Amino acid sequence: MRVFELAGGVGGAKLAEGLAAHLGADLTVVVNTGDDLELYGLSVWPDHDTVAYTLAGLDDEERGWGLRDETWTVMDQLASLGDEPWFRLGDRDLATHLWRTDRLRAGERPTSVALELRARLGFAPTVLPMADEPVRTEVRTDEGWLEFQEYFVHRHQAPTVHEVRFRGIEAARATAEVVAALDAADVVVIAPSNPIVSIGPILALPRVAAGLAAARDRGAPIVAVSGIVGGVALKGPADRMLRSLGHESSALGVAGLYHDLATTFVLDAVDADAAAAVEGLGLRAVAVDTIMSDDGARARVARDVLRAAGIPAA
Repeated sequence: MRVFELAGGVGGAKLAEGLAAHLGADLTVVVNTGDDLELYGLSVWPDHDTVAYTLAGLDDEERGWGLRDETWTVMDQLASLGDEPWFRLGDRDLATHLWRTDRLRAGERPTSVALELRARLGFAPTVLPMADEPVRTEVRTDEGWLEFQEYFVHRHQAPTVHEVRFRGIEAARATAEVVAALDAADVVVIAPSNPIVSIGPILALPRVAAGLAAARDRGAPIVAVSGIVGGVALKGPADRMLRSLGHESSALGVAGLYHDLATTFVLDAVDADAAAAVEGLGLRAVAVDTIMSDDGARARVARDVLRAAGIPAA
C-alpha cells in the first residue's frame, strides 16, 4: 500500500513517524514550504526538517523541534555580539542549513537536496517539499502583514490573524515527484497539522487539488485527521486562527474545511459526540484516541488511521 501524507510541523511529523512504523518506504510525506525562511544567509526549512529529523529518530521530543542533545554556541555568540537571535538554530541544526544552502547555491533543486538529505540521515520514507519554487506564508494582523515566522516565533503567535496569503503561490508548481507520488497513492492522509497555514499552502497548488480529486474519483480513501481536540489545538495557534478567520474551533470546524476533499475524518474520542454532524457533511467519521504522546502512541494512531482507510494494520 502506497500512502501519501500531506504534512506540516510537529503534528505531521508525529503521524509520519507512526505511519513509517507500519509502511516504511511505502510512505511519501509532502511537506509545507510556506514556513521556510532565509536567515543569516541560510535556507531554513522548518516543516521539512521537523519531519526529516523525526523520521531519522534525531528529533528533540521535549522541545518539539530541532535536534536532540543540541548545543547553542553560535546563537550565544551572536547574542554576545549584540544580535537578537529570536529564531534560534542549534549548532548541529546549523550544519544542516549550511549543507543545504551550499547545494542550492550550486544550482541543485530543493527536491534533489531533500532526497539527498533523506539518504544522508538514513530513513525509509520519502519526504518531498511541495514545490521547488519559493512560497512564503504571510498573515495580516492589526500591525499589517507579517511573514509567518515573524508572527509565529518572534511575536509568539500573539497578534490576531485576520487574513492569510501565500506569496509566490501563483508561480509555484507541485513537483514531478509530488505529482507522481500522489497519482500512485492507494491512500491519502491529511495530517493533524494547522489546516490554514500548514495544509493550506499544499492544497493551494492546483495540481495537488486536482490529484486529490482524481484519487477520490478512483476510490482511493482520503483520510483527514483533526488537529483540534476538545476545541483546542494541541500545539500552535490553529484554534485561535480558525476563530479569527471565521471558522469554528472544533473537530467539526476542521471537518468542514476538508469535506469536499476527504472521504473519512478521524476525530479524537473526546469529540465523539460530533461524529454525526461530521457524517452530515458527507464524511465517514471515526473517533479514536488521537493523542501522540510517545512512539507507541504514534504507531497506534497511525494504525487507527490506516484502519479507517481500510488497510489492515498490526
